[in-house]
Amino acid sequence: MSESAAGAPSGVDLDSLSLDQLSQLRQQEESRLQSLTSRYQQLRAARAKLATAKSSLSSVGPSTADAQIMVPLTASLYCPGKIKDPNKVMVELGTGFYMERTAKDANAFLDRRIRLVDANSENVMKVVQATQGNVRSIADAMQGKMLEIRARQEGMRVRQRDAAAAGGS
Repeated sequence: MSESAAGAPSGVDLDSLSLDQLSQLRQQEESRLQSLTSRYQQLRAARAKLATAKSSLSSVGPSTADAQIMVPLTASLYCPGKIKDPNKVMVELGTGFYMERTAKDANAFLDRRIRLVDANSENVMKVVQATQGNVRSIADAMQGKMLEIRARQEGMRVRQRDAAAAGGS
């Protein structure tokens, strides 16, 4: 759902909707916003992991040949290891897929992935901002509807009071 010039979700005239319909629309947009925010956080976490990998790669060089290291088997389980060739590393291409690369190629790969994640993050952030605008527009429309309802109720009370006063005279 994109945002129209009036700030409402495109294709939807907020003034023509009932209070219940506006409430449902706001719930949908808030749910969408929550999902988008979660996706943005996932992208930022992926960016941080890629930056950590790039930093770790930069610490591996010719002087680290035969160095003792701890190899992670899981997030909390390690085994001792040894760097045989500091110029060859395994790069994760996707879930469970790895490829041996030179340090230079791995660095270029990480740079490309970081740029991709940054671009996706920017796109998601634009949609988050548009959705936040939609939620604000819907909330404003709901507030306007509630003011209309109160004004009508107040008008009815005044007419009833006036009618009662005129009938009692």
